[in-house]
Amino acid sequence: MGSIRIPWLVLIGLVFGTLGWLINWWATRNGYPTPSLPLSSLLTIAAVVAVTLIFGFRVKRWRAGNRKRALDPILAARTVVFAQATAYAGALTTGWHIGILADQLSLVGVRSNLGPLWGSLALMVAGIVMIGTGLIVESFCRLPPDDEAGSGTARESGEGEYA
Repeated sequence: MGSIRIPWLVLIGLVFGTLGWLINWWATRNGYPTPSLPLSSLLTIAAVVAVTLIFGFRVKRWRAGNRKRALDPILAARTVVFAQATAYAGALTTGWHIGILADQLSLVGVRSNLGPLWGSLALMVAGIVMIGTGLIVESFCRLPPDDEAGSGTARESGEGEYA
């Protein structure tokens, strides 16, 4: 399993930022509402971040030496996948709402309702939190390289693997 690729996160953000800007531009000029997530989705994002962190801290505690019980390999694999999905979903959410925010900023002078602007800003920040959480929890799951008989050289099979 590969690790999170930062260039992919940036590409996802750019693609969905462009799409968000274009769709918001079209929607607001044709009388449709802003295509943004509702603020209640912040609760869902908070739940996803919390669950990701809970699973990540379980793996981190095991790595730190709290090995009273064996680490379930399925739990560890799911934690890595969940962390990566959180980061990629955060990139999509951030990009989409940056695009909406960019178009909403151009409408500040002609619109009295700034709700979509603040909503997009809040969801953009939540997306950044998702990206950070995904990257941090993925790092919790990475095993340190093993030393061969204390020689200080890392074995290739242990380097960069997940718990």
